[in-house]
Amino acid sequence: QVQLVESGGGLVQAGGSLKLSCAPSGSIFGIRAMGWYRQAPGKQRELVATISRDGSTNYADSVEGRFTISRDNAKNTVYLQMNSLKPEDTAVYYCTTNSIFRDYWGQGTQVTVSS
Repeated sequence: QVQLVESGGGLVQAGGSLKLSCAPSGSIFGIRAMGWYRQAPGKQRELVATISRDGSTNYADSVEGRFTISRDNAKNTVYLQMNSLKPEDTAVYYCTTNSIFRDYWGQGTQVTVSS
């Protein structure tokens, strides 16, 4: 079964940057949108950013101007560049891929921003 594998999480000081990557462990046919969600302790999972196959992007208001989502269609990989990180960005970040057959989710990668 194909899985999404995230990397790039870690501990960073406020104001710092991290770049998350998410790639499938095998082939996925018919990928459409890709995106990132996050879940902080005691809170519901929330949308961070999405990107369509043609490159159109959508961001949560809380990350607009600080985070940038991108994708490499040849590698079926999605990225999240996170700049000017704040302690409130601390969460487990999940990538997701929507194909014509089903949605895929990663296992999550922890991002911790210290003040």
